[in-house]
Amino acid sequence: MGNAEYDEYPNPSSMKGENRKKHQVEIPPPQPFLKSLKNTVKETLFPDDPLRQFKNQPPLKKLKLGVQYFFPIFEWAPRYTFDFFKSDLISGITIASLAIPQGISYAKLANLPPILGLYSSFVPALVYAVMGSSRDLAVGTVAVASLLIASMLGEEVNPTDNPTLYLHLALTATFFAGLFEAALGIFRLGFIVDFLSHSTIVGFMGGAATVVILQQLKGILGLDHFTQSTDIISVLRSVFTQTHEWRWQSAVLGFCFLFYLLAARFFSQKRPKFFWVSAMAPLLSVILATILVYFTHAENHGVQVIGELKKGLNPLSITDLSFGAPYLSIAIKTGIVTGVVSLAEGIAVGRSFAMYKNYNIDGNKEMIAFGMMNIVGSCTSCYLTTGPFSRSAVNFNAGCKTAVSNIVMALAVMVTLLVLTPLFHYTPLVVLSSIIVSAMLGLIDYNAAIHLWHVDKFDFLVCMSAYFGVVFASVEIGLVIAVALSLLRVLLYVARPKTLVLGNIPDSNIYRNVEQYPNTDTVGGVLILDLGAPIYFTNASYLRERISRWIDDEEDKLKSSGETLQYVILDMGAVGNIDTSGISMLEEVKRNLDRRDLKVTHFSQIFFNL
Repeated sequence: MGNAEYDEYPNPSSMKGENRKKHQVEIPPPQPFLKSLKNTVKETLFPDDPLRQFKNQPPLKKLKLGVQYFFPIFEWAPRYTFDFFKSDLISGITIASLAIPQGISYAKLANLPPILGLYSSFVPALVYAVMGSSRDLAVGTVAVASLLIASMLGEEVNPTDNPTLYLHLALTATFFAGLFEAALGIFRLGFIVDFLSHSTIVGFMGGAATVVILQQLKGILGLDHFTQSTDIISVLRSVFTQTHEWRWQSAVLGFCFLFYLLAARFFSQKRPKFFWVSAMAPLLSVILATILVYFTHAENHGVQVIGELKKGLNPLSITDLSFGAPYLSIAIKTGIVTGVVSLAEGIAVGRSFAMYKNYNIDGNKEMIAFGMMNIVGSCTSCYLTTGPFSRSAVNFNAGCKTAVSNIVMALAVMVTLLVLTPLFHYTPLVVLSSIIVSAMLGLIDYNAAIHLWHVDKFDFLVCMSAYFGVVFASVEIGLVIAVALSLLRVLLYVARPKTLVLGNIPDSNIYRNVEQYPNTDTVGGVLILDLGAPIYFTNASYLRERISRWIDDEEDKLKSSGETLQYVILDMGAVGNIDTSGISMLEEVKRNLDRRDLKVTHFSQIFFNL
């Protein structure tokens, strides 16, 4: 073993005429490879240390904790009270009033039979209530995933010409989405979803919402034929080349209900105690529109209606899953893309409401829960479900206490499936379009985009790239562009880390960036550089060139004042790791500086503050 010497510089003035103190620090012994690998794997896959609770526990206790880990309902159910049930009952009925019309609407958006929207609000909600760790998440179908299914599957199979095959592929894609989500959770790979940055999600969701709104012009204007493309050019061309097909009756009805829905939401936002006004508005719109169509026979005057909905609970669909060669690849691709997007939305929503109530949710457990509810759902005639923000916000505002609110919602949907489905026969499609438009307007978060512009221009660029990619190209292209830009930024952070020249803040022992703090004092003949990232093969060459350029610049500046550069100090406090390429780079820098008769040393930022 050796030792290292570090020079302490209290401040520039105290360095003159004083002997510098030497700190002798022993170099720590190298870590064994297996121990280092174990620590790396643990920090990568198990940062929350989920096995900690099992330590020093008897076998029966370990079994109990294991069951509670995978099925959280067994953890909180023994503490459940009647007061909790009253709150969950109100919340469950409230979100059911939103889930029923939204479920039907989003199923139509996915080009699936409307009844699947109700099926998807029944079984998955029960599965999540048993396996989910969020108290506030209300599960169900979402518009963005529905749009992705319609867009990606519609490229291969026309839902009008071959509805049975299209339905089977949608169920198969849901199965693969669930399999992918559960695998991410089981193998602790949830950090992959983190590559969808906040700016990416804001832009993608805003673009998808814009596309969904444009797609609803078909229902509002009562058009029979419409483009399968999702880009704004194709949609507007399809709308304005069929002006002779526009039905004014349908348009008037649609805009009237849209105005009512927006007014109800505005009122609830201004008066949060009346949140139920906005929550009940979609169901009330469906009821009023259905009664209006029934008594006026508007279906005979250009207003399209849902028609017959099959009565009864979810039929088994495990035999409908299509694993045949011709369409297997598109089903897997659709499942993975929709699975990632729905995971990002569901986990973000769950964490947001958990933060408000000061409790934590396990992202990997949530992935397993989402995966299992989609796997089970695909076998029971359900398509992709997650935790939509609008429904979860209503659940939160209604005062839910536990996931029992999802069970109450599922039971309300069950009653609807068993008894009330014939009542939806005369529900006009235009009111479903109005409900979707109303919900989608809330997803266009322009305030977040403005905030990104003020805080980080590159994040704003990522956001706008995702938005315009979705709107002008396709949903998939917009998502690829956004993720690619996010990954590019990560690579730039690694490959081009910041290097700073440090100076002393007057009358202190603190050293900071001279560009950010122009009043700092520099030490004559000494250049202090801050290396702001781990040193890997990806950035070693850049850092070598950047250090050399800093030295050249400093020497040129000192020549003009008649001084010479004597010392180069590398502050490596932020260098948490270094590989062999980085070591070789530092050795090369040392040799170059020796040839130039310059002395080099390094020390952590902590010594600046002594």
